[in-house]
Amino acid sequence: MKPTISVITVTFNATDVLPGLIESMRRQTDRDFEWVIADGASTDGTVELLTESSDVITHWISEPDFGIYHAMNKALQMATGKYYLVLGADDRLNPDAIAQYRNHACQLETDIVTALIMRNGIIEQRKPCWPWLYAHHAYVSEHSVGSLIRKKLHDKFGLYSKRYSIGADLLFLKRVCSSPGIIVTKADFVAGTFGFTGTSREDRAGAICDYFRAQLETEKNKYLQIILFAAKVLKNARSMVKATRNEK
Repeated sequence: MKPTISVITVTFNATDVLPGLIESMRRQTDRDFEWVIADGASTDGTVELLTESSDVITHWISEPDFGIYHAMNKALQMATGKYYLVLGADDRLNPDAIAQYRNHACQLETDIVTALIMRNGIIEQRKPCWPWLYAHHAYVSEHSVGSLIRKKLHDKFGLYSKRYSIGADLLFLKRVCSSPGIIVTKADFVAGTFGFTGTSREDRAGAICDYFRAQLETEKNKYLQIILFAAKVLKNARSMVKATRNEK
C-alpha cells in the first residue's frame, strides 16, 4: 500500500508569493495528497485566495498564532498523512515531486527522504556528514521542499520547539537524524525551488543566533560551536547592520 502524504504550509500576508505555490501544486502529476495550511490571520487577501483554491487545498485555518512553528505544529496536528512535506509560501514544487517522494517512501519504508533542491539557481544536496559544522544539512538538503518526514517521528521526538522562533526545524532534524535506528534516504531528484523571502533570510541575526543555540544544544564540543558562532557573526556583520538600518 502506498504511503499517504500531507503537505504543510504556514502563511501570513502571502498574496504576493502564494499563487505560484498553488499553481505548482495543481501541476503535480500525483494529486493524491492532502494540503493543510495554517494562516496567521492574514489581512491582505490570503484568506480569500485559500477559499478560492479548494480544488487543491484540503484543510486550512486562519487565526492568530505565536510564530512559524506554533502554526506549523497546528497544521501538523491536523494532517493525517503517514509522511509530511513542508512548503513555504514562496517555495515551488516540481511537477513530479509528490510522485517521486511517494515512490521512494513506498519502496524503502524510510523515516526521512531527502531530495535535491534548487536554491538561487543552484542545485543543492545534503552536505558532507559533519553535523558539527553543517547542522541538519549534514543529513538533509533542507527542511522545506527537501525533506519528506515520517509524521510518527513527532510521537518520539516531540513537536517543533516553541523556544525557537527560526531554528526549531534544525533542532528537530538534528535530534531525529542523529538518533540510532533512524533511516534517512537520499533521493537523486530535484523536488523543487526553495524560496528566499522567509524569516531566516530577512532576519539574519535571529537565524544565526537560533542556529547557534540549536548547535550548542545538540553538539558535544560546546566551545567549538562558540568559535563557529563568532566566525559566522563576523562574516555576516555587514548584512546584519544594514538590515537594522533598513528597519528604522
